[in-house]
Amino acid sequence: MNKYIDHTNLKPFAQAQDIEKLCKEAVKYNFASVCINPYNIPLAKKLLKGSDVKVCTVIGFPLGANTTAVKVAETENAYELGCDEFDMVINVGALKDNMDDYVKNEISAVVKAAKGKTVKVIIETGLLTDEEKVRAVKLSCEAGAHFVKTCTGFSAGVATCEDVSLMKKNVTGNVKVKASAGIKTKESALALIEAGADRLGTSAGAAIME
Repeated sequence: MNKYIDHTNLKPFAQAQDIEKLCKEAVKYNFASVCINPYNIPLAKKLLKGSDVKVCTVIGFPLGANTTAVKVAETENAYELGCDEFDMVINVGALKDNMDDYVKNEISAVVKAAKGKTVKVIIETGLLTDEEKVRAVKLSCEAGAHFVKTCTGFSAGVATCEDVSLMKKNVTGNVKVKASAGIKTKESALALIEAGADRLGTSAGAAIME
């Protein structure tokens, strides 16, 4: 279970002591990564030195409505700070406006800025119809993303087995699925893995392990 978990603290009021606690727990349980806001990357890198826990950050978070240039700049800056994985928020409005080329090109630009490192595309399932979810997944795959991810946890919706299953069914190549938002118990974590999740974003990682 431990290597499924991106141990997460994206709270806007997270202080150094909170990030220290997060990283200490991540090392204790040897989680896949810690997922934090960009400001906290240098501290997390320092705290996780010598472990194989990766540092993951968020791009265009939480709304996804930044311009492509801003998302690319955020990615480049996080890369320079030593970030290993990048969870970017899709432009939901553009997707709903059927601007598929825009959405795909933006994801592609972030993938390019990440220079081969893992990019996960948050499609914000709680705001989409099933048809839009499938389209978002396919565009992410075509744009070279490594994962598609359910939710930010800052908008409507939580990770559901139905959404994970739908996403898993529509990914192509080696693209994986990350379930995120509302995962609080071992039971819900196992159910999402069973449905096809390859990674879980949760702030309850330690509690789930215990």
